[in-house]
Amino acid sequence: MAKVVTAKKACVVNPLKMSQPIGGALAFMGLRGCMPLLHGSQGCTSFALVLFVRHFKEAIPLQTTAMSEVATVLGGYENVEQAVLNIIKRTKPEIIGICSTGVTETKGDDVDGYIRLIRQNHPELADFPMVYVSTPDFKDAFQDGWEKAVTRMVEELVKGPVNPARRDPTLVNVLPGSHLTPGDIEELRTIIEDFGLEPTFLPDLGGSLDGHIPVDFTPTTIGGVGVNEVAAMGHAGWTIAIGEQMRAAAVALENKAGVPFRLFERLCGLGPNDAFIAFLSEISGRPAPLKYRRQRGQLIDAMLDGHFHLGGRKLAIGAEPDLLYDVGSFLHEMGAHIEAAVTTTHSPVLENLATEEVLIGDLEDLETQARGKGCDLLVTHSHGRQAAERLKIPFHRLGIPMFDRLGAGHKLSVGYRGGRELIFAVANLLIAHREDNHQVAPDSFYDSRREWANDSGAAIATVQRH
Repeated sequence: MAKVVTAKKACVVNPLKMSQPIGGALAFMGLRGCMPLLHGSQGCTSFALVLFVRHFKEAIPLQTTAMSEVATVLGGYENVEQAVLNIIKRTKPEIIGICSTGVTETKGDDVDGYIRLIRQNHPELADFPMVYVSTPDFKDAFQDGWEKAVTRMVEELVKGPVNPARRDPTLVNVLPGSHLTPGDIEELRTIIEDFGLEPTFLPDLGGSLDGHIPVDFTPTTIGGVGVNEVAAMGHAGWTIAIGEQMRAAAVALENKAGVPFRLFERLCGLGPNDAFIAFLSEISGRPAPLKYRRQRGQLIDAMLDGHFHLGGRKLAIGAEPDLLYDVGSFLHEMGAHIEAAVTTTHSPVLENLATEEVLIGDLEDLETQARGKGCDLLVTHSHGRQAAERLKIPFHRLGIPMFDRLGAGHKLSVGYRGGRELIFAVANLLIAHREDNHQVAPDSFYDSRREWANDSGAAIATVQRH
């Protein structure tokens, strides 16, 4: 069991974490026709906008209430009202998602009260969907903002079934964590549909930020899950929550509509996907399609091949808790040793990570630990590239932001195919690094290879039996 500790420093150097409002805004981008609105200064929204544009390489809809110093002191009702009216008039959204920021939280703006007053003063907006979530950026992190936004969506938008006895067992709700990419969501959609089930994702970044080009320009989100689809989630037979961060939203959905849920803390690796496929087979009443039996065999083969390059490696990894636990655990199962683990916020899953200590800190902490423990692989987002250069070790980009490579939104880690692709990506980095630096593979590499070669018949027989 890992011990979770918090860094004791006077300031953050080279930050690892991102703020709650950014996580909340990204969650709202998974709704169709949505305009996310940050209640704060223009600078807060500008920073988030630049970050998302650089990561996804897409047009990002994001607005601000543009709070000035005077408006902050006197209260932000007029700014919120004017922002809402302007957005509805100019962009005609289906829903507006509002996230608070540090400056308005410090002032103590009652945004829920503002929304009630706006509806009262403008009767035409009485039924217009507006969801507010409290996301102060002086506490918690990106994952927490996503978690709170999705929970509020469930509480505000989902309607209970008229007749709970007439639920549709073929309908499945999926609550994906912030650590899943649009590519991950599309993979999950395909897997679930192959069992004859109809999934509804909340949020659905796979439909809104998957990189497709629309026929006509629209100032709001393109694709994603619609408000009416979210309202109907109470009629589903099951809810699948992915990542510990989605537990609160799943519980809220169960309390409001009575839909039972199954939480999967991980979906990267062999064991977690076996459990996922078995669950889908159970609730659908169908056997696993042959394509997934083949993909499972391909993952096992990739694990056998990748073990020679990943086994014994000392890993330094920095990410949000669910992403850290998901990918870090799989790399550990591949034989890597997690020597340095740094994250952004507290989560129950951190204690289950296969390492002695998880530090809530920054990228400077990660670099210091990686140097002190002789790590030979660094895994974190793009802001870790300078640390990897100084450490002279391979660097695998993971999470948000990933602004110096293309295809960040399409990276895949879930399902049998996702695990296979992760193995190949990391192993090829290690191979290239060794070749570029003219390094001879360590004795443990050859010893391990001889061991597997000598026992190859038994290994192959074991795989075939399973």
